[in-house]
Amino acid sequence: PSPEKILYQKLEMAPEYKSEIKARIRLVRPVKVVVDCGNGTAGPLTTAILSEIGAEVIPLYCESDNTFPHHLPDPVVPANMADLIKKVGETGAELGIGIDGDGDRIGLCDEEGNLIWGDKILALLSRDILTENPGVPIVFDVKCSKALEEEIARLGGKPIMWKTGHSLIEDKMHEIGAPAAGELSGHLYFGDSWYGFDDAIYSASRFLQYLSGQKAKLSQLVAGLTPYYATPEIRVEIPDEKKFNLVERLKEELSGKYNVSTIDGVKVYFEDGWGLVRASNTQPALVLRFEAKTEKRLLEIQSFLTTLLHSLR
Repeated sequence: PSPEKILYQKLEMAPEYKSEIKARIRLVRPVKVVVDCGNGTAGPLTTAILSEIGAEVIPLYCESDNTFPHHLPDPVVPANMADLIKKVGETGAELGIGIDGDGDRIGLCDEEGNLIWGDKILALLSRDILTENPGVPIVFDVKCSKALEEEIARLGGKPIMWKTGHSLIEDKMHEIGAPAAGELSGHLYFGDSWYGFDDAIYSASRFLQYLSGQKAKLSQLVAGLTPYYATPEIRVEIPDEKKFNLVERLKEELSGKYNVSTIDGVKVYFEDGWGLVRASNTQPALVLRFEAKTEKRLLEIQSFLTTLLHSLR
């Protein structure tokens, strides 16, 4: 049909969306927060909603601008959080929140400028979730810290590790009826009082609700989790046609000798840490991550697995 004959209806969803969040979120007290949306699409709505639920919002790069004049809207890249950290320090805010370009991922920094990724955010929120829903499962991806698994178990919940990928995590959450799920990348999902999809504005609102009910500072709350040393994600370029075969060879080499999980790639457990090698879902690359109780062991585990991987190429 010609364009003149196509009928469409324009709906303004923002008022209803705001009302939905405001009906579910209650801040115990105002929380002073810097919000950096990196000039992505979520900025105006994020600042409006967080203000309306009672937060004291200091906006940073919250005007939509597709030239991204300050930094890309990706809160899992530390360089993109530098201005947010600086602003938190200048203003005496309790935390900083970074939102990605399309509003489905979140990253935080505490009042001291320490970065907090998705796994630690979910670990803190698990405290309220498991108080209200004792014994339920919480889903997280293979890249998340052992601290998250331990915190869920400590609180009486059931830690469920699953494959990386927002659609995979979301499907698993719905499959087992979990009230919440999350990924290291900052995709967080809530099915207990939201709709079970990755919504950074709701996640930010939910975290401010949690923090408003705490007497301790955010840095102190994070310090209550088991401390681990960890690397960021490390990407090793390798052609798509070779990456899965290499992961399979690594699995064959390690299975039977070590405690190995093959839920997604190869995750090797040691008494004091772990190492992960998996094929990227979206790029011709392997994704590596390592974690340990000491910096020395972190380097040893990383060296062991990267050397073995190199020998198999």
